Amino acid sequence: MYLKTKRLTITDFTPDMAYDVHINSLDEDNRRFVPDEVFETVDDARETVEFLISRYGGNEGPFVHPILLNDDTNIGYVQLVPIEEGWEIGYHIAKKFTGNGYATEAVTAFLPYMLDKMKLSEIIGICLSDNIASKKVMEKCGFVHKFEGIGDYQGEKKEIAKYIYRR
Repeated sequence: MYLKTKRLTITDFTPDMAYDVHINSLDEDNRRFVPDEVFETVDDARETVEFLISRYGGNEGPFVHPILLNDDTNIGYVQLVPIEEGWEIGYHIAKKFTGNGYATEAVTAFLPYMLDKMKLSEIIGICLSDNIASKKVMEKCGFVHKFEGIGDYQGEKKEIAKYIYRR
């Protein structure tokens, strides 16, 4: 994958990105909202990056792609993962890069590409109800709010918000 926006590049992981994945995963927002995506060591990140690279050739997913600034600084990721109800969007921008519209820019570029690639008519967005930033990203990207309440979130019952994006 190679998507270029005004300020970003969304591409495929390479093994040398493990250190950046490790560092970007350690911020408090990631620990709070997606604790299963925190990599305490570079080796943990490397193992995950290798797995994600292995998924690029098929159609099963997950499809996780790094988000780079135009100077090649790795600032996070955008992803499409299979869930019971279909496919779910996910994204994370490292704390020191938040508040600049990067997540919105990345998701806006990623959605049409993945809809076409996977021949989908809709993508689901799920976040914790108190993740205001994530809710704003989905709303700016055209997702429609469908549910707020107790639901499954990473195998636990939590207060969630669910959105849907339809072509």
